[in-house]
Amino acid sequence: MSIYINKDTRVLTQGITGKTGQFHTKMCKDYANGANCFVAGVNPKKAGESYEGIPIFASVKDAKAQTGANASVIYVPPPGAAAAIWEAVEADLDLVICITEGIPVRDMIEVKNRMRKENRKTVLCGPNCPGIITPDEIKIGIMPGHIHMKGRIGVVSRSGTLTYEAVGQLTELGLGQSTAVGIGGDPVNGMKHKDVLEAFMNDPDTDAVIMIGEIGGSDEEAAARWYADECKNKKPVIGFIAGVTAPPGKRMGHAGAIISGGKGTAQEKLAVMEECGIRTTKNPAEMGKLLKAAL
Repeated sequence: MSIYINKDTRVLTQGITGKTGQFHTKMCKDYANGANCFVAGVNPKKAGESYEGIPIFASVKDAKAQTGANASVIYVPPPGAAAAIWEAVEADLDLVICITEGIPVRDMIEVKNRMRKENRKTVLCGPNCPGIITPDEIKIGIMPGHIHMKGRIGVVSRSGTLTYEAVGQLTELGLGQSTAVGIGGDPVNGMKHKDVLEAFMNDPDTDAVIMIGEIGGSDEEAAARWYADECKNKKPVIGFIAGVTAPPGKRMGHAGAIISGGKGTAQEKLAVMEECGIRTTKNPAEMGKLLKAAL
């Protein structure tokens, strides 16, 4: 069992013919069950061709109809990426993972509004995210597969680099991961900490969670309050927030990592998490040890 993806997920790559799409599709195909999972690519100008034995179709709809794909990963450049997300949503895929960084915020607002208005079932991860991996089964995204190890700890993070840091620590401690989810650092994105935390709490094969956030927005606080007030199955959660020393009004790395109007500071987030029963650390090197102590 895992959340969002497993060895039976059937994936198509949008933007499979670009340099980034080709490189990462090959890496994902070579990981665990990837050769069975990556079934299609999409490029309207290159339908009928193939890459690494993966057939390329003109549209997501065609690819889904002919291969049974139920998930998509997007490496389309920023100007066309929001349209690529919408194409996958319109084809009613279960999951869309958008890796692309730098999508105009306005484009994302339009896509998200449309998804909500039309009550679409597709779950969106990203944009500007490393993707999702269920170790020894499937990886969809740009994370290095070799640092992961099958285990029973869930990881959810806004930062790609800190996802790898947490994963590396869990692997070193022999704990491993059930699934690691990078939700991305953009201000307008798909799944939030709360969504992933809830999925982990309901997953019988996850025993505890590392939740990594960063300054800006209030998603981490919302997840912590849900955990305190509504979560029935309280597994231990360890929290870390990047950006403790960040000055207000200055964007740090991610488009969404900005303290505005005095809201979204690391201190504020850490305080809410502690208040809600999530043990936190200000030292990223301690995440794994703190989690092991909480088990």
